[in-house]
Amino acid sequence: MDSEVSLDGGVVSRCRRRVHLEHDPTVADAPKAPPDPGVEQRIADAAEHRRYVADRLGRLFGSAWTEVPRNASRSVRERATLAAMRAEAPYISGAQLPTDAAGGRHGGIDLLVRSGAGYVPVLVVRHKVSDPGRGARTSPLTDLSPESARADPLRKVRGQSRDQLRLAHCARMLRAGGWNAPGRLWGGAIGADADVVVWHDLQAPNWHAGRSVLEEYDKRFADRLAVAEAASSGAEPLARPSRVVECKTCPWWTLCGEQLRASRDVSLVVRGEDAVLLRNAGISTVDELAALDPDATDATDAPPLSSAKTADAVVLAKAWKRDLPVVRRVRRLAVPRADVEVDVDMESYADSGAYMWGCWLTGAGVDEDEGYRAFVTWEPLPSDDEARSFAEFWSWFTAVRHRAAERGLSFRAYCYNELAENRWMIASAERFAGKPGIPPVEEVREFIGSAEWVDVFATVSEQFLSPRGKGLKVIAPNAGFAWRDAEAGGENSMRWYRDAVGMDGAAPDEAQRRRLLEYNEDDVRATLAIRRWMSTTAEHEIPYAGDL
Repeated sequence: MDSEVSLDGGVVSRCRRRVHLEHDPTVADAPKAPPDPGVEQRIADAAEHRRYVADRLGRLFGSAWTEVPRNASRSVRERATLAAMRAEAPYISGAQLPTDAAGGRHGGIDLLVRSGAGYVPVLVVRHKVSDPGRGARTSPLTDLSPESARADPLRKVRGQSRDQLRLAHCARMLRAGGWNAPGRLWGGAIGADADVVVWHDLQAPNWHAGRSVLEEYDKRFADRLAVAEAASSGAEPLARPSRVVECKTCPWWTLCGEQLRASRDVSLVVRGEDAVLLRNAGISTVDELAALDPDATDATDAPPLSSAKTADAVVLAKAWKRDLPVVRRVRRLAVPRADVEVDVDMESYADSGAYMWGCWLTGAGVDEDEGYRAFVTWEPLPSDDEARSFAEFWSWFTAVRHRAAERGLSFRAYCYNELAENRWMIASAERFAGKPGIPPVEEVREFIGSAEWVDVFATVSEQFLSPRGKGLKVIAPNAGFAWRDAEAGGENSMRWYRDAVGMDGAAPDEAQRRRLLEYNEDDVRATLAIRRWMSTTAEHEIPYAGDL
């Protein structure tokens, strides 16, 4: 019997409640949040990358390349794909797979590759699909067949679970129509570098808990299909609102947020699996969580989370009830300080590179003026000019460190969440090795592992709790800091960058360049403001958790 609904491959990575709302006819006219500009830009960038790869491969394979019109209706594209498969076309770009009515599936794939007597799916994505290492199975773009794949001595697979689950969806659709290649089910991915295909064995038991990608996909898809069918039929909902990371960009957050606040749901302060565990233990509201005794030890009354998590969750609930944006976890606040200090903030454009390193210097004695300076390239990334800007940053930064040491002055540098800065410092040293001014990777690693490199986000996380999160733009206002640009944010900066470098064919926009420089300067000043605040008045201004 055919399913009442049909779902695409992205559904298995989507919030269960969102799946319900997308198929619930009673909320079809409910107000939705406007599209997130950052998400829209990433979608546009991904489409541009897919077009670039398709054009490149089309030129390479010539008459063996079949293009399905991407702007046509789903039914037209499906018929064109089916005709190409019946004709045994070697490569089918922009394929719309035949609908699997019995399984409740529909979906497309960037590329189908003829393999044996069937086809294998290949995704084209605008992010990295491998990292330096070894063990990934890859094949060159000149030979897209999985039979040509070999263990790559230079690459290891980067964990991109969403990609693999989408490939499993397509593999299931191909198998349902009898179009899959014989033997094991493979799926490929061409990433941002567009230099090789990384192949995934969808049946290998290398997922979590020894499951295969296909097994994980089957489990998730069955669940989402049940949720959607219940919603479309008016049955009891199988998914209730709960705040998760996806909520930040979900069009249904307006509706879900109202429902969660009205019910004072526990997920307003504890997200994800922790909220599920609390609900299963009968703790469904913020008020019930705030009343919990985190020190309860009796088996029947013991909190469902670890003692440390429970204690933090109870404090967060109490803070939420009092509308406190932040509370102290500790009685005495401390942040490492030095005679010479540099606050650092990096700006990158997706996986293409880091185009700006902004610094704010404080402290005398190193023959440098205090204040802001930026090391930037305005050549569209990727560009070798990125090497120049990084080398200039590292040379200046290292010179300040060395002069401080020579004069007996202590030195520290600060960032807010070191993951991004560390990633691009190491990546820049690796990618541009041998170019003028580029430091050895070992030198970069030695610095970021030293006490001179301080992650202010980690320091804040150790000493504060906040029901609103601990991001820079959440914490800095408590220190009295405000950004000059009301639209300042990482997602918006992606759009500004495109204009600043003329990425879309227009002339470079000088106003957007100034805007990015101001935004970067404000970010480093915000980190400085938080450090100064923690060293001075925060201890007296912010309530202590133990006093709530």
